[in-house]
Amino acid sequence: MVLVHRLHGEPLFINADLIETIEAMPDTVVTLADGRRIMLSDPPEVVVERIRDFRASVLVAAEQLRNAPAGNVVMLPAPKE
Repeated sequence: MVLVHRLHGEPLFINADLIETIEAMPDTVVTLADGRRIMLSDPPEVVVERIRDFRASVLVAAEQLRNAPAGNVVMLPAPKE
């Protein structure tokens, strides 16, 4: 989830995986996979930077879990079909 701000400054968390396009017209307009459009006060470059930071943090957390001592990570079996 990425923190962005609506036009009047209200904070909003959006799922970065659902973003299809980010446009500047002159306000920033984010179009989601379901067609909804959200107008933001954050410039497109800031939104992209926050998405990049979020995805990098996910990779870092995954690496930390992978390198954690075996006693700290519990592997669950895959569900049987």
